[in-house]
Amino acid sequence: MPVLTVLAAVVGFWLLAVIPMNMHLVADQAQRDGAVVVPETPMERQEFSGAGLAVRNLHLVPLTYDFQRPRLPSPQQVIGEMVDTIFGQKVTSRRSLVYHGWVTLAPTLLGFVIGTALGVLLAVGIVYSRVMDRSVMPWAIVSQTIPILALAPMVIVVLGSMGVQGLFPKSLIAAYLSFFPVVVGMVKGLRSPSAMQLDLLRTYNASGAQGFWALRLPASAPYLFASLKIGISASLVGTIVAELPTGARAGFGARMLVGDQYGQPLVSWAALFAAALTAAALVALFSAVERATLRRMGMAVA
Repeated sequence: MPVLTVLAAVVGFWLLAVIPMNMHLVADQAQRDGAVVVPETPMERQEFSGAGLAVRNLHLVPLTYDFQRPRLPSPQQVIGEMVDTIFGQKVTSRRSLVYHGWVTLAPTLLGFVIGTALGVLLAVGIVYSRVMDRSVMPWAIVSQTIPILALAPMVIVVLGSMGVQGLFPKSLIAAYLSFFPVVVGMVKGLRSPSAMQLDLLRTYNASGAQGFWALRLPASAPYLFASLKIGISASLVGTIVAELPTGARAGFGARMLVGDQYGQPLVSWAALFAAALTAAALVALFSAVERATLRRMGMAVA
């Protein structure tokens, strides 16, 4: 019920915002089609806000939800565009969001694997080496202060000049955004065992490797899964951002760019929501794996 309540509030606000956002465009088009519009001239209408113009032209309000090139598409328009481009097109078609989704998902998953592996290795080094803790961790934190919108074009251009194109440059950006949550989560998880537990291992004369596999790694599992869910979403964002400066012809980022460049907001919004649903599906998948893994390990699952 709380989720549905928030969703209903967002959709309700969206529906209300469509009217003032599109009213000026609708009024201009309606006048060209011969409808009566108050005030009569576009110059006079510019003196009114979208809401004020809607109050004076209530008969035009329904048209704001079906305008072909709106400033703010209505929910039903976005849903209709998504249904058409997901189920109404062949998977191999350039208009299919399934095709564009796979083009974005492939470097996302590769970058996520690279970022996760790098993050876990760095976390282990930071926990077991004081030198790495004092040297690597600050640099890992500083690396996240660089805006991805500034970094992505630089990486893409440099690698492109070296002849490296296609999947790897986008995966590199995805890995850059995903490794930091994994580093932080794993460091916290590997350090989560209590002093009493660590003393017990010393009492049993356990080696460092035995302590890692028997205590530290299992204790870090909840932290790791939390980091993975953040990392996979960040990887998807990184891939989409990497698609923008490359002039990519496929992918969610390319669809958003095409919609903006050619004045087709429905294309951009459909790709945006498809990307959000893809991220939600990936997070849900990791949540299911988390519950199964922690239950098998005998840990309480919220």
